[in-house]
Amino acid sequence: MDIKSFQGALRQIAETRGISAEVIIGTIEAALATAYKKDYGKKGQKIKAKFSPVTGDGQFWQLKLVVDDSMLYTEEEIEALKEKKIIPAEDFDRYQEGEEAPKKVVFNPEKHVMIDEAKKENPTIKLGDELEIPLTPKQDYGRIAAQTAKQVILQKIREAEKDVIASEYRSKEGEIISGVVQRLEGNAVLIDIGKTLGILNREEQISGEFYRSGQRLKLYILKVEDGPKGSVVLLSRAYPKLVSRLFELEVPEISAGTVVIKSIAREAGFRTKIAVASTEQGVDPIGSCVGQRGTRIMAVINELGGEKIDVIEWKEDPAKFIANALSPAKVSGIKTEDKNTATVFVSEDQLSLAIGKDGRNVRLASNLTGWKIDIKTDEKGKAAEEPVKEESKEEAGEEKPLPAEASAKAGKKKPKKAKKETAQEPETKEKTEEK
Repeated sequence: MDIKSFQGALRQIAETRGISAEVIIGTIEAALATAYKKDYGKKGQKIKAKFSPVTGDGQFWQLKLVVDDSMLYTEEEIEALKEKKIIPAEDFDRYQEGEEAPKKVVFNPEKHVMIDEAKKENPTIKLGDELEIPLTPKQDYGRIAAQTAKQVILQKIREAEKDVIASEYRSKEGEIISGVVQRLEGNAVLIDIGKTLGILNREEQISGEFYRSGQRLKLYILKVEDGPKGSVVLLSRAYPKLVSRLFELEVPEISAGTVVIKSIAREAGFRTKIAVASTEQGVDPIGSCVGQRGTRIMAVINELGGEKIDVIEWKEDPAKFIANALSPAKVSGIKTEDKNTATVFVSEDQLSLAIGKDGRNVRLASNLTGWKIDIKTDEKGKAAEEPVKEESKEEAGEEKPLPAEASAKAGKKKPKKAKKETAQEPETKEKTEEK
């Protein structure tokens, strides 16, 4: 064997597949043990191999379990096993009382060795240990044994690669990832996310969103689930935290911690409400999320297929927070009650806006604040117990009224029109005298 070529191939496999060299050597040892048993072993034997990548030599041992009489079935118990009476009669009462039935084996000289015989080989060995019996190394293997070893190596490397990929994506749970739509299988969409395919199930898709092959999307990694065919990466486009992760990508203030996302409520495909707060004075949390001319928030909206997003300012006062959450509706007053229940008063023209289409606005506001919200019209000018103070025109950014001097100057233009009318009066008088 060319050791240098073998070691180079070993390193290449480890780098390309992302598997450690120890795991690859372990697969080679398992393949060697399988090939040795195929050509030189007996039925029931358990072979262990040790491979040295430095010298290229292999060592082999036969493993036998150390037992005593208490661990072996008697002839009567063996007959009961043949008649499918798995648990012996004397042990059945103990099993019913909740104790574990004793684990016994049928003695096989190729698998088991008695404790007295084992101690002759290894004085420190104990019951339940495995005795290693050295075997003569072999160099020549048949075609079938070599083919079997090759299949074992490929299968073990494939399993190790899947385990590495699963552990890698398991560490990325809760993060956002970019993927390309591979194909559609029923209601599920298979997404190429790099080293493996992720699954976007129907319940995790955005309502009304269509997917085509080759389409690039940003997705939220929900979790890595172990299945009968290996680990599966479950993805989501409807999870609320997808929106917060997208804002972290677009808004530097959020990724830096200057602006904090306090809570988020979402109905995927329709509307999202997100409450933000600033940790530093002088930083506008809403303005930071919206961006100049709405560039930041529009990037998030476009990624979500046009889903509407309301960015509101988080307040510690529940009444103010609820009023902000019901935007764009204007609230007249709020009456808070026990058990996180609040009655919100709005004018009649703001009622439909506060409730929203299909009750979506008030439902999202309730999820965002954690309060049960009951909306009522403010009839006959009834004042709420906790009126919500509206922002002044200056705070809202509206134009200020002109000062008295400016309005006086603006009003001087009207007398000019009167002067023109008086100047025309003499002409009309002369025309009447001529007549």
